[in-house]
Amino acid sequence: MTHLEHLLLFGSVMVASWFLFTYFFPRMMLYVYKRAILVEGGGDGPIPVNTLYTERQALFADPLHPPASASKLMTTGVNHDTLLTVGWLDLSKGPQVLHVPDMAGRYYSVQFTDPSNNTNFAYVGKRTTGTEAGDYLISGPSWKGSVPQGMAQISSPKNSVLVLGRTLVESDSDLPTVYALVKQIQLTPLSGWQPSQ
Repeated sequence: MTHLEHLLLFGSVMVASWFLFTYFFPRMMLYVYKRAILVEGGGDGPIPVNTLYTERQALFADPLHPPASASKLMTTGVNHDTLLTVGWLDLSKGPQVLHVPDMAGRYYSVQFTDPSNNTNFAYVGKRTTGTEAGDYLISGPSWKGSVPQGMAQISSPKNSVLVLGRTLVESDSDLPTVYALVKQIQLTPLSGWQPSQ
């Protein structure tokens, strides 16, 4: 083999390796994350599909000394600014309604990610929708129903959706207030949704 042939072979292997890494690594990481959510959970057991899990107050208050039951999902990074919420949606059986309470000006964000390509396709939160209470219809690509009056629609490109929420905690004494607010961020199937009075 000549020097040029070695370079061409090496270049071909490097291009193929780069393509495989670029294409498969995000999908592999999201598969790992999905498994962590649905199987491992946040320390209280698996998190069912179409539900949201909020990081426990004790773990948030002392992330450097997590309880033995704490999941690696919630302890991989020390975060002492925002309380985390995670969930995995399966929209194949119909849309979900995301309810958010009145955050009274507090920073929060609920991010929707397409796990097939690791792309964030929508946000609900202070910067995009404001901080007033609201309901948001999250629908899959083939859903053709009608959106209830007063509800904004978020159309997902796929039926699988990774949900990641963050809510600002201003101080240790603010944690109980934030926790109570975040527990009101909920998902309900559209088929069982009732408008709030």
